[in-house]
Amino acid sequence: VVYEDRFRAEALVSAALELTAYRQFAAAPQQRLSHGRFDFQLGGAVVEVVYRSEAARIDLNAAPKPLLAGLFSSLGARPEDAEHYANRVIEWRTPRPKSTENQSGRVADQAMAEPGHAPRAAKFPHVGELTLVQGVPSAITERALPFLTVFSGKPQVNILEAPPEVIAALPGMTPDRVRSVLTYRQAFPNDGKVLLAMLGGAQQYGTIEGSKALRITAQVTLAKGRQLSSEVVILLFDNDKAPFSVLSWH
Repeated sequence: VVYEDRFRAEALVSAALELTAYRQFAAAPQQRLSHGRFDFQLGGAVVEVVYRSEAARIDLNAAPKPLLAGLFSSLGARPEDAEHYANRVIEWRTPRPKSTENQSGRVADQAMAEPGHAPRAAKFPHVGELTLVQGVPSAITERALPFLTVFSGKPQVNILEAPPEVIAALPGMTPDRVRSVLTYRQAFPNDGKVLLAMLGGAQQYGTIEGSKALRITAQVTLAKGRQLSSEVVILLFDNDKAPFSVLSWH
């Protein structure tokens, strides 16, 4: 029975992915919404779907140091510690030319990583790899993971969709300015130009553009009442051969 429930839920989540992609491609490019929600019934089950562009999160591989430090600081780190954590992330993801590698460099690399894990010196393949970066406390890592991605590819965050914690992470944002931005966004959710202007000096870290990567949460309620959920990231393609590919499924 458990196997059958999981099998049904997986098929229903696949249907949710296809319907989300269909909604995107059915609309004109300039009218596509990069966030939304809908529900449907299929096979006696009810599926509730929420989707949002990955640009609402901070990209571990593309975000500049001030944005990373701003996130760590907004999650409780002292400013000097937040700068240190951001430096560690950038050191981890930055390639090092082989011609300059030497024994001392390898020793330094080992000092940057948790025991048994050398720094990748390349892009993070998964946000969970942040737990391997030495010097970033596990408590900060756990708080940061819900606001990080490796699928956006953008150095900025989409302020039309970003959660309050990400808005607060923008460098130079004060609590009063964050409240003003969130209040205005609730009243005028599509007025991106004004929202960008309200960021002040943090405007360079914000954008109103979405991402071709969408994070989809599908809550499945089977006919018998059992509930299962999946969180999936898909990448949309503008061609007829493959409308999307799955980047992550949890």
